[in-house]
Amino acid sequence: MPPKQVEVTKALAALQRLYNKDNIEIVQADGTRVRGKVRSLKTTQALTKPSVKIERGDGEVVKITFDKINEIIDHNLY
Repeated sequence: MPPKQVEVTKALAALQRLYNKDNIEIVQADGTRVRGKVRSLKTTQALTKPSVKIERGDGEVVKITFDKINEIIDHNLY
């Protein structure tokens, strides 16, 4: 059974409220986890896939397209 993807509208809604917050983790379809601060959301540009940029603790910025997102975890709630 293939990994479950998060719907684009659900991912966008979740990430909009987390914009510029730290300690957010995104689990990708391949199992890769990225944890850091939500820096950028690209959702309405023509001919591009919706994506989010996460700034990790080491300063590296990782771009993740919504179709690769399996789970969004807000570690600020715990």
